Amino acid sequence: STQDPALQSQYSTQVSILSAMELIWNLCEILFVEAVAAGPLLLRLLDWVRLHVCDVDNMVREVLSSENPTKHKLFWNVVDVFVLQGRMDEARHLLSKEATANPTSLNMYKILDDLMKKMPVHSLSNTQMLTEMELKWQHWHEECQRYLQDGTFAANPHMESICKILLGDEDAILQKKELMTTWYHFLVTRLLYSHPTVKPTELQFYAQSSLDLFLGGESSPEPLDTILMAAFEFEMHQVIKECSIALSNWWFVAHLTDLLDHCKLLQSHNLYFGSNMREFLLLEYASGLFSHHSLWQLGVDYFDHCPEYGRVYLELHIERIPLNTEQKALKVLRICEQRQMHEQVRSICKIMAMKALRNNRLGSALSWSIRAKDAAFATLISDRFLKDYCERGCFSDLDLIDNLGPSMLLSDRLTFLGKYREFHRLYGEKRFSEAAKLLLMLMTAHIAPCSFWMTLLMDALPLLEQKEVVFSAEQTYELMRCLEDLTVRKSDKQKLQDDDVESTKVEMLRLALARNLARVIVKEGTLEGS
Repeated sequence: STQDPALQSQYSTQVSILSAMELIWNLCEILFVEAVAAGPLLLRLLDWVRLHVCDVDNMVREVLSSENPTKHKLFWNVVDVFVLQGRMDEARHLLSKEATANPTSLNMYKILDDLMKKMPVHSLSNTQMLTEMELKWQHWHEECQRYLQDGTFAANPHMESICKILLGDEDAILQKKELMTTWYHFLVTRLLYSHPTVKPTELQFYAQSSLDLFLGGESSPEPLDTILMAAFEFEMHQVIKECSIALSNWWFVAHLTDLLDHCKLLQSHNLYFGSNMREFLLLEYASGLFSHHSLWQLGVDYFDHCPEYGRVYLELHIERIPLNTEQKALKVLRICEQRQMHEQVRSICKIMAMKALRNNRLGSALSWSIRAKDAAFATLISDRFLKDYCERGCFSDLDLIDNLGPSMLLSDRLTFLGKYREFHRLYGEKRFSEAAKLLLMLMTAHIAPCSFWMTLLMDALPLLEQKEVVFSAEQTYELMRCLEDLTVRKSDKQKLQDDDVESTKVEMLRLALARNLARVIVKEGTLEGS
């Protein structure tokens, strides 16, 4: 329906390829999978031809929709095609219209109708023996021969031609070459009227002679002809090989081989690849899917069904998928996690963590590093969080930090980040005693980085100035020791006294600590005295 000639040509080619694949697939089902015996075999082949040679349906509609069907130029063409496809009831129905329109041909019609009605056909539900079927067919054949020799249909060339077809006359059938369009249609028609009880082993001889007769040396066989001929010769490996060469991708051969393998038909052919041919073709097809921006997800399922090398191929291809978005990365990650591909999980998480860090998305970077269980990277990002806090005075991504849970144990720095955020929460809830204990623990347990000690001591300052005494004498001494350790650790190149701000902070802390110590000594002494 498209108006674009280029697109029309492209779509037409695709439809042709799809039709050819369906034609081959159905024939392989009949010959290899169902392995139909003589008798029912011809019925299956007739169904196959009727399914894939559909031009007659358009002709039938055109003829029957006309005012006078019997006078239509295609009337006898339609009757002939019905006969060539063994559709006797439909052919008889059309001929009845001819008999009604031309009473002079009524006698010929009745005889021909009777011959077509009596034609013996093997039924799938009928258990009659082949010899019985052949005997009936021979009697019917002799009756047709007798009427033809008597000149019963001489007055009507069309009916005479149909009678010759019923007798299996190759020349008469070949005269309808334009209506059949393909050599395999000619093959099935020829078998129907000359050898209806054909055995599977005999098919190849009839197929080859039908191909030669139909082409008549005018043209060489097409790739499709070669594939169908290989099927009629029961050469499964050759069918797969020819399809691999002729078709545009591995889809067809991979699925056909998979079907044949499930039917236990390929064991003798696996030696060609030194391994399982089914798996070889599935691996090739799945590898092709992985080159597509969205179909790669289907490739995963195909690799899952390759027991020998599927896992290895999947690991190699997963690593090459471009992780353009976080959503795509999560899809890939889920696939790897479901299959316990731990190395790939870590690799993906590290890549995404680095991307997030480069974009200054610290929360996402930390989340990916935790998922990767990468302690070093989690430490690095935790430092970035702390640095960001020092510069801005508040934390970003509070929900993530508040819900670290057991993940905070991944690294000391991450543990500190989680606990430090907990200190702020306790302080905000005015649980000063718990907050003070947690703050002191962070310093004395050496979880906090040395560069952050001054910040922690400054956080203690509001607690030291509370009306109620928060730090005990012992805790105050610990804070004093931490402050002295901090001042001693400053190197000669960066003396504390050289920085007025730092010096002021130290003096404020010393004064607050001294005042708190005095208050707590008085309080604790009074309590002990009482």
